[in-house]
Parts: sequence; C-alpha cells; structure tokens
Amino acid sequence: MVVKILHIKSDFLNEIGDMSRFTARFFREVIKPKQEWEEFINQCFWVGYKTLTLVGITAFIMGLVLTIQSRPTLVEFGAEAMLPAMVAISLVREIAPVITALICAGKIGSGMGAELGSMRVTEQIDAMEVSGTNPFKYLIVTRVLAATIMVPILSSVANAVSLYGGYLGANLRGDVSWSLYWFQVFDALSFGDVVPSLIKTFFFGFAIGIVGSYKGYYSKKGTEGVGRSATTAVIVASLLVFIIDLLVVQVTDILGLT
Repeated sequence: MVVKILHIKSDFLNEIGDMSRFTARFFREVIKPKQEWEEFINQCFWVGYKTLTLVGITAFIMGLVLTIQSRPTLVEFGAEAMLPAMVAISLVREIAPVITALICAGKIGSGMGAELGSMRVTEQIDAMEVSGTNPFKYLIVTRVLAATIMVPILSSVANAVSLYGGYLGANLRGDVSWSLYWFQVFDALSFGDVVPSLIKTFFFGFAIGIVGSYKGYYSKKGTEGVGRSATTAVIVASLLVFIIDLLVVQVTDILGLT
C-alpha cells in the first residue's frame, strides 16, 4: 500500500512538472514571430461560435431558475424588491462565469484532447515535425489563445442572457417593468463585481486550453489513449476552474473588492 501511494504521488508530481514545462514552452512559442493567424481565427470560430448556443441556452435557464427559486425566500422576509439586485450580483460575480467555464471545459477541453490525441495516434503530428512545420505553434498556441480570448466573450454573453432570463423569471409571479428591472440591476453592480469576474475568465480559458492541448498532444497510443485524454482533460480543467475561482475570490476579498 505504501509503495502504491508513493507511486501515485510520483506520477502526480511528474504530471505537474510536465504540464509546467508544456506551459513554459507555450509562452516561448507565442512570442516568436510568424503567428498562425488563419488557424487562430479558425479555432476562435470553433471555440466561440460553436459553443455560443449551448452557453446561451444554459445561461438563460440559469437566470430564470435562480430568480424563480429565490423569490419565495425574499417574499418571506419582505424583501421581494431586492430580487433583481440579488440575482444580478449572484450571476455576474460567480454563477455565470463558473458555469460557462465548466461548459467550455466539457466541450472545448474534451474536443481538444480528442482531436490532438487522434492526430498523435495517427502520427499526423510526427508528420508535421518531419515536414519542417512547427506543430506546437500551429496546433497548441492557436488553440490556447483562442480559448483564452473566447471564454471571456462567452462569459459576457452568458451574463447578459442570464440577466434577461432573470427578468422573465421576475415577471412570472410579479410585475417588474423593463426599465425598473435594469435600473436595479445596474445600480446593484459595481466595479468590484464586474472586473474581477471578467479577469478570472481569461484564466479559466487559459487553463482549459492548456489542459486540453497538453492531454491531447501527449496522448498515449491507441483509441484507449485518445478516450482517456479527452476524459482527463475535462476532469483536470474543471478542477482548475474551481481552484482559480477560489484563488480569485480570496484575492478580491483581500483587496476589498467584494
């Protein structure tokens, strides 16, 4: 049992070291000239536009359900007028960015892991190296940058759609005018709510892109290795999203932005 625990610990530390070297290589490659802009735009399309519908539907339902579930408690305390403000702060600060990141971890992370893993298994990456192409810059840098940029955009869309869902939820049992609802929403939100929420989504996107690319790029041979790469990419990326969110909350609390 002791030997097995030490072996697991050794594998874990080796994984962290390999991923750290992978991340360092990304930063070295990203500053080198001749960027693959065409592939980068293509990845932005697949990462952003192809995920937009899923994020929008989820955000709308999320805002609607949160408003409906919160109303009875606020009515019990006679604070129904605070419903738009409470929903806005909850969605913008935490719920919308984290749920969006988890959706992207499941769709984008697994997609990168499976796609790059398949390319590794079929030796397409080896063929690119032999032909003189830099596969890391073409495959990894473009995907990580696309995820880093598109996840904040998707999160911003999720904020807007979820707040609209909250408006509809507030009018299912009550009567809140359009102008009054949005006045209360924007009056409740402040700099400390919006900016930290937006900044952390860049870290979410970067973590998702790095993990998905790393797992796929170093996938083991065989179809089993491809499946395992996609699965572990989702698990590790989702875990990193929660860890980053915890760290950002602690930092914003120390800075007094909460």
